[in-house]
Amino acid sequence: MLRPQTIQIYLPSGDPRGVRIAEITTRIVRVVEVPRSELAGFLKMPEAQQVGVYFLVGDTSELGLPRIYIGQSGNVGSRLVQHNQSKDFWNRALVVISLTNSLTQTHALFLEWFAIGEATNAGRYSLENGNNGTQPYTPAPLQADCTEIHETAATLLATLGHPIFESLTHSANTTDGAAQASEFFYCKGPDANGIGEYTSEGFVVHAGSTARVSNVASIQGTSQERFREQLVTDGVLKLQGKHYIFSRNFLFSSPSMAAIAILGRSANGWMEWKTKDGQTLDGAKRKTLSETSMRS
Repeated sequence: MLRPQTIQIYLPSGDPRGVRIAEITTRIVRVVEVPRSELAGFLKMPEAQQVGVYFLVGDTSELGLPRIYIGQSGNVGSRLVQHNQSKDFWNRALVVISLTNSLTQTHALFLEWFAIGEATNAGRYSLENGNNGTQPYTPAPLQADCTEIHETAATLLATLGHPIFESLTHSANTTDGAAQASEFFYCKGPDANGIGEYTSEGFVVHAGSTARVSNVASIQGTSQERFREQLVTDGVLKLQGKHYIFSRNFLFSSPSMAAIAILGRSANGWMEWKTKDGQTLDGAKRKTLSETSMRS
């Protein structure tokens, strides 16, 4: 449940693009955002020696999503040094630690496993993890602590510009299903039936939507075919019978990229996505906006 909160962001060097330290004033969780270029400075901070969970974020994948790697360590500074040598994609690290230095390895393992699952479900980032982590044996009191730590960390990460765990769809944030359904758009074709929402971030295709398996000849060997293949590789599209099915909600950078994924061909998403009454996305959003602007 959303509620008012006070968040403090400290800039050790005074540079808003440098190291940033965020915390909710009534909690013991702290998130330290470290540009890769300033890793040496972070290693001198006491936070670098702690048990913690970390998030490496960087350039975009072929799906157009920012890449992320989620990990944990008994000494986060040392682990980041290793990743600085072995992983090229990231440019910022976000480290979650306890102000009281009270996180244990069990906390970290559970938080890593839980964060990977929540990030996968949210679908905002392309995960670089090769596995889903390991859920350790976690007594109920410790699991309750981890859940609260995760909720606080998620808020701080989003405040710093990384909404890793936030739902992609408006429908997940409202109880008025009937009103929300009026904002749904549909894209249909051979063995394809997509449903999605146009949001401020792009176009979200809902889990359970179906997509055509084969690509038309005109996109074979092109970036559009590779884009669809990457969706399969990343587990977004899974083969089910004679079509693909979306395994989770997925954010596309544009309505057209969402339509290409559904139809297996070049497509203008503004014309392919339609309301249940047959109005195009273009007519529902862009032309309506233009008409409103002309009247004002």
